[in-house]
Amino acid sequence: MTDTAEPPKAPVMTDEQPDSAPPPAEEPTPPEPAAHADDGTPAAPPEGDTPPATPSNKHWYVVKVQSGRENSIKEAIERRVKIEGLDEYVGQIVIPVEKVTEMRNGKRVVRERKLYPGYLMVEVEFNDRILYLFRETSGVGDFVGGSLTQPPVPMAQHEVERMTNSQQQLVPGPIHGKPKFDRGDRVKVKDGTFAGMEGEVREILEAKGAVRVELTIFGRPVPVELEYWQVETV
Repeated sequence: MTDTAEPPKAPVMTDEQPDSAPPPAEEPTPPEPAAHADDGTPAAPPEGDTPPATPSNKHWYVVKVQSGRENSIKEAIERRVKIEGLDEYVGQIVIPVEKVTEMRNGKRVVRERKLYPGYLMVEVEFNDRILYLFRETSGVGDFVGGSLTQPPVPMAQHEVERMTNSQQQLVPGPIHGKPKFDRGDRVKVKDGTFAGMEGEVREILEAKGAVRVELTIFGRPVPVELEYWQVETV
């Protein structure tokens, strides 16, 4: 009788996994949806994540304009800035003045006097678009200190401070008297915004009790109107 071979037994399945089996892969966690406000717009980032403000590239410059038209030219420039959408490049445009008290009809009154007739102080980011805007505005000359091949030099900090302070100070003016100097005399400013500076008398304005003195400002001769009592001979 021949022996019959037994069929192989099927492996027994157990719940235990071999030690070498890799752990099951974890399902990736979906990202959290961005926070939104009630109206559906993205919520503002936390305060600590606010990006720093971009530093300003604006500086103060001096612009030569037609004397006697400073106010209308200033308005024309500001109007063109709005129309051409150049607000980001232009800050303040200032006609520097100082407040002076004087006697009129027996009463003391306060009036404003231009410090630099024929000039504007502008706070701008100087570039080709700004240069073109100013040059194409009627009555505007050019930026002081600039040329066709070289950009203008910004105002020094002490010049900016002098201009800013002059807008706030009040200069007392006594009743007009007779001047103690003549045309062509060398004088020194003893009071006011230009105190300590020297210049030459160009004109005596007797009706106003004032004198026009040529001072060197921003590297150029500039006529400045001063009261008699504000200057003295050198």
